[in-house]
Amino acid sequence: MTDPHCPLKLIVTGGAGYVGSVCAARLIEAGHQVTVVDDLSTGHADAVHPDARFIEGDAAAVAADVLGEGFDGVLHFAAKSLVGESMTDPAKYWEGNVVTSLRLLEAMKAHGTPRLVFSSTAATYGEPESSPIPETAPTQPTNTYGASKLAIDHAITSFARAHGIAAVSLRYFNVAGAYHAFGERHTTETHLIPLVLQVATGDRAHISIYGDDYPTPDHTAVRDYIHVVDLADAHQLALRHATPGEHRIYNLGSGTGFSVLEVVESCRRVTGHPIPAQVAPRRAGDPSVLVASSEKAGRELGWKPERTDLDGIVSDAWAFTQSRRS
Repeated sequence: MTDPHCPLKLIVTGGAGYVGSVCAARLIEAGHQVTVVDDLSTGHADAVHPDARFIEGDAAAVAADVLGEGFDGVLHFAAKSLVGESMTDPAKYWEGNVVTSLRLLEAMKAHGTPRLVFSSTAATYGEPESSPIPETAPTQPTNTYGASKLAIDHAITSFARAHGIAAVSLRYFNVAGAYHAFGERHTTETHLIPLVLQVATGDRAHISIYGDDYPTPDHTAVRDYIHVVDLADAHQLALRHATPGEHRIYNLGSGTGFSVLEVVESCRRVTGHPIPAQVAPRRAGDPSVLVASSEKAGRELGWKPERTDLDGIVSDAWAFTQSRRS
């Protein structure tokens, strides 16, 4: 297997999306040769790094065609990822996530592609009994999105053992921030920081805070936020430490988390806008605290989040938001 410290020839599926585009950019800056594959169903062509080769199409179908050129690895970000939609249209998630990933694994096996880094999710744990969440926590997803990602993890384990693929899955909660021209811009936005920033830009009248009676210091729910650059760098470390025949799983998180109210206050400070907030009833199934433990990733990958200041994370997201409006 090629030395992962040397420049690698890599495929990044979903590389026109938020996390995939930042990861592709960081890989290119590190000297790797990157081919981005994206069907643009949720990604954006102008989010593809100018130095990347871009192929528009289904991740698995394209991979089956181009992996024969000889690649050192695949970083798999392409996925359907709306929790609510996954419950009303489950077939879209079993097909788009699980079936596509299985076909990708089959293509990797057929062409002898040695490495895979999979962008998984901490939603595989469902509603954990304790926090921060270790990798040993029971996997009990409460929605089809999390279940589909867990099914992919099981498939990866089987392929790694049977065919010698060196595989790593990274599980995390909320990604935030931006990196130069690459940032978060979903057609259907469900993430807190961009939603709050929509209030600052005047695209939303107020932000709703779902519940103010949680057993937390300020009584609003606490969630994990990880800067997108820290996440992209974790993918590079995973690529470097992947071991043939093994599938390793790592949680990535801040270790502490921030409350909804802390996020709103940070957005107020960074943007200088008042950002009206209204308390709404709790949403069913929302746990008080969801934070991932990244102790294992620190110990085995040498990963430690460096961009953990909330105002810094929000500032990067705000700069990107403003750049898109200019």
